[in-house]
Amino acid sequence: MTPMNTQKLMNLIGLAQAASQLTAGEPQVLAAIRAKEAKLVILAADAGAATTKRITDKSAFYQIPLTQALTSMQIAQALGKPRKILAVTQAGFARSMEALM
Repeated sequence: MTPMNTQKLMNLIGLAQAASQLTAGEPQVLAAIRAKEAKLVILAADAGAATTKRITDKSAFYQIPLTQALTSMQIAQALGKPRKILAVTQAGFARSMEALM
């Protein structure tokens, strides 16, 4: 992903958070996946092996797209708080983010 697209993705994450169309944190994201509210899951590329496996397996089971396009530092910068995983719950934001990847 180009640096420009990375910045656009981070900006979209910030907009989605401001619009309350984002869930951040592992327990909340897992709940959103189970409830099929998540339209796209973004997992930090540097997340731990156990977390990566748990989220990858859950996303695959519920057929929810997953990407590891950002690091935890980039996610934290976009959200303004330290997180390694987030779920986009609005289809329009999810489509826009997928188009950038």
